[in-house]
Amino acid sequence: MPEIDVLESVLGKTGDLIANVDTAQLTDPTPCPAYDVAGLRDHIVGWSRSFAAGSAERPPDGDPANYECGADPAGEFRAAAADIVAGWREHGFDRDVAMSSGSSPGEMVFNMTLMEYLTHGWDLATATSQPVPYSEAEATEALARAEATLLDEYRGEAFGPRVPVADDAPAVDRFVAFMGRDPQA
Repeated sequence: MPEIDVLESVLGKTGDLIANVDTAQLTDPTPCPAYDVAGLRDHIVGWSRSFAAGSAERPPDGDPANYECGADPAGEFRAAAADIVAGWREHGFDRDVAMSSGSSPGEMVFNMTLMEYLTHGWDLATATSQPVPYSEAEATEALARAEATLLDEYRGEAFGPRVPVADDAPAVDRFVAFMGRDPQA
């Protein structure tokens, strides 16, 4: 599956997770310690707008860290996700991409996008008791890109230290463990 198709699938599944959040769950904790469900949803949608602007070669539109979803978070996310995919398809990876924190190589920003939405989609699914929808192929691709992009010295609160997991664990478990999540959470 070509990498943009993988990203498009991950984004579609993440949009479905957002759509299935119940308002009663908004104050529930998530595996991402910085966010409750509402904060994680705002983060996911806010950054999707930033990634959409970057992939489409538009200037960043505000600070994604301060974004608050409107009445239709899933619709907002799906619109941004469509822009992300269209931007990568039209402009490719061989370029610098402007983000709110500066410019980075296109391939790195693409990798970060895939990592962001598979990780935080898993966080949202786990926090809201939804099935984790990502396939082995998607998780395998995301893990390979994460291993090439996320060095230990760049881990922070959102993507903590690696969690040990068996080499033969499912790809989704190996991916989230790499991203600092306990797959058994």
